[in-house]
Amino acid sequence: MKRREFMSLLGGAAAAWPLAARAQQAQKSYRVDYLALAGDQDAVIVKQRLAELGYAEGKNFIFDFRSAEGHLERLRQIAVDFVKTNPDVIVAGFGTATAKAAQAATASIPVVFTSVGDPIGSGIVKSLNRPGGNITGLHAQAAEIAGKRLQILEDLSPGIRIVAALLEPDGPFTSVALPELKSAADARGQRLEICEVRTANRLAISVEAAAQAGATGLVMLETPLLLGLRRQIVDLAAKLRLSAVYNNREFVEAGGLLSYGADRRQLYRRAAELVDKILKGEKPADIPVEQPTKFELVINLRAAKALGLEIPPTLLALADEVIE
Repeated sequence: MKRREFMSLLGGAAAAWPLAARAQQAQKSYRVDYLALAGDQDAVIVKQRLAELGYAEGKNFIFDFRSAEGHLERLRQIAVDFVKTNPDVIVAGFGTATAKAAQAATASIPVVFTSVGDPIGSGIVKSLNRPGGNITGLHAQAAEIAGKRLQILEDLSPGIRIVAALLEPDGPFTSVALPELKSAADARGQRLEICEVRTANRLAISVEAAAQAGATGLVMLETPLLLGLRRQIVDLAAKLRLSAVYNNREFVEAGGLLSYGADRRQLYRRAAELVDKILKGEKPADIPVEQPTKFELVINLRAAKALGLEIPPTLLALADEVIE
């Protein structure tokens, strides 16, 4: 072979090599494991958003969803099992408990939490701007807006003084959020009747006791357990004629009166975008924990009518959505 021909061939090979390298890189497959305490709706939203970002199952993406089916004690083992699969990212679904289980299982695999009420107070991150370690995600600001929900409740029922506070006492978020709720109630001259719910069969007993003690309104410190009981909670509040302000629209869509909180669907879509950042090379320690920029007020006029409540025009004007 003549030298000119050889150099030409070598040049062609050199030009083709980056193309081959890029093709090989394009075929890289990623694995994302999703840990949930209960339900899969949140995971569906995350998966859909990842698909929009170009991650296709069966081509360049494996998505493994596992749920503890409401059993807190199972979370840790599922997280440990996930670590054995060596995923690129672990997504911790709704709630503080899932984030803490993932955090306990690995200090090296990146973790994205989707909705934690107080990630600093819960010991999950060092700060919002510089979370440190292998974990970042979305801060739901759930504890900080407790006072706003109590204010909305008084706008609905002026003069309300006794409020049932529905909570799961063993939930990690509860220990952080309950002092905030008590402080907000004290500032408003309201008394809380604490309704502790560890299992579904305690729900009616606890809330009925609060109603008998004079409670005419209801707020809650949401956990995955209580979210899973939303239909029962909504029906019970209607039966006892309690004006209830819930944390998210899923309760209103189930027939509840009113909700005020972060747009959860947007939180999960954003969580998927954080996963995308990590898969493209960013480190969780350098990705700030994000807070919701929008809170939505959803009102169910049918539920209000059934309770004999007239929603103030000022509140209706502020609503993001009104169900008639």
